[in-house]
Amino acid sequence: MSTIAHADHDHHDHKPTGIKRWLFSTNHKDIGTMYLVFSLIMFFVGGSMAMIIRAELFQPGLQFVDPQFYNSMVTVHALVMIFGAVMPAGVGLANWMIPIMIGAPDMALPRMNNMSFWIMPFAFALLLGTLFMEGGGPASGWTMYPPLVLQTGKAFPYLIFAVHFLGISSIMGSINIIATVFNMRAPGMTLMRLPLFVWTWVITAFLLIASMPVLAGAVTMLLTDKYFGTSFFNAAGGGDPVLFQHIFWFFGHPEVYILALPAFGIISQIIPTFARKPLFGYASMVYATASIAILSFFVWGHHMFTVGLPITGELFFMYMTMLIAVPTGVKVFNWVATMWKGAMTFEAPMLFSIAFVILFTIGGFSGLMLGITPVDFQYHNTYFVVAHFHYVLLTGAVFALMASVYYWIPKWTGNMYDEKLAKIHFWLSTIFANILFFPQHFLGLAGMPRRIPDYSVQFTDFNMISSLGGFGYGISQLLFVYIVIKCVLGGKKATSQVWEGGRGLEWTLSSPPPYHSFTTPPKVTKTLMDY
Repeated sequence: MSTIAHADHDHHDHKPTGIKRWLFSTNHKDIGTMYLVFSLIMFFVGGSMAMIIRAELFQPGLQFVDPQFYNSMVTVHALVMIFGAVMPAGVGLANWMIPIMIGAPDMALPRMNNMSFWIMPFAFALLLGTLFMEGGGPASGWTMYPPLVLQTGKAFPYLIFAVHFLGISSIMGSINIIATVFNMRAPGMTLMRLPLFVWTWVITAFLLIASMPVLAGAVTMLLTDKYFGTSFFNAAGGGDPVLFQHIFWFFGHPEVYILALPAFGIISQIIPTFARKPLFGYASMVYATASIAILSFFVWGHHMFTVGLPITGELFFMYMTMLIAVPTGVKVFNWVATMWKGAMTFEAPMLFSIAFVILFTIGGFSGLMLGITPVDFQYHNTYFVVAHFHYVLLTGAVFALMASVYYWIPKWTGNMYDEKLAKIHFWLSTIFANILFFPQHFLGLAGMPRRIPDYSVQFTDFNMISSLGGFGYGISQLLFVYIVIKCVLGGKKATSQVWEGGRGLEWTLSSPPPYHSFTTPPKVTKTLMDY
């Protein structure tokens, strides 16, 4: 016993500091912080690529870059934003908050946690290195469709191995989250008492484990087609290029919800706090999240309406797309019902959350339009699609992530961020994001194709507006970095009732709601931060 105590004492006495602390840390907060910092860096790397794209599209004709490099920017921008910015940010939040929310001392598999993070910088070194290789980077779009992707030069195997490493990292992180939530909940915290953020991440983790190996299989088949003489996707050898699309989108559509579900969880934590009400319809939110996850494996064909599917298949995927909109609508209804007649205040996290609900819903409606088979023949591969998924991912997932940083950074740092600057950041982001993406709906409906660096002169005005919105949005994110750094370095100390708005508001519950703290007996008065 004394040996154990002595070893433990030694462990705490010689805690590594500086660079070693971050390299070898198994602490969930350290790893969560590393994920968040990494995702912020990748957000700006991917954003700088978007700036190149919008600069080229400011006017018709070829201004700054050649078509090969332009399409490399489009491809790598998407891969960096999806796998480097949004997903790691979600995993960082999961690492930080899940153990705290379920009363666990740390994640279940802390060493694997460290490893799953450190795979990522090397994966992105491989991916970004492709841009400097002979023949240029991958220029096939993030979907990597053959035969186009097979024409990529020396960058091709690096692209494939980068995707493999990112998949391995995601699967390891997911296993860790599932193991933590199912094995390390505090006594009394049943599954139907989990905070919504934890629920969305458990379901997301199952989605990742189910879908990532499918992507791994698809890209491995690409690799063997190029270097080992197979013909999975080569029509000349008896293969089928469309088969790749089926395999890719069987991963790709769940991937969309892997990006969105943690955002739903964040919004479901923030809105009740600032509405001063419990979340409306907790159980229906859990079931809606699970329904979305299951249905996401049955809608992949709506990305493929123009490839020549049989009419029965097209109708099936159209109806399933209509069906998956129902649980998403349930969520939006519940968020609005939570705000209804609440004692709302409008701090930065709440502003981003309300913008999320409105703008994500716009993205949802344009998704329904794309899901209608005969209409999609006109919309497919136009800027209407670009507008749709950016409303879902930028004003959806990214806005939710920014809301989460403003919501939890007082807890992480002990300091309060600058509320006035945060509100300025919110309004700049919201205005410029809409200037950037709303005109693209009209461009798409008028027939402007995606992934093309040049365009016909009738599209000039909307492209100029869109580019100006893009530059404005990009510059305004520098303010976000300033706010975060300023908060980390110091500022007004955050109190335990940081979101009370100075009201000292308390409420009494005859029994705890389903997501309530596990230690609370019935008939207790609690402040809002306990919910």
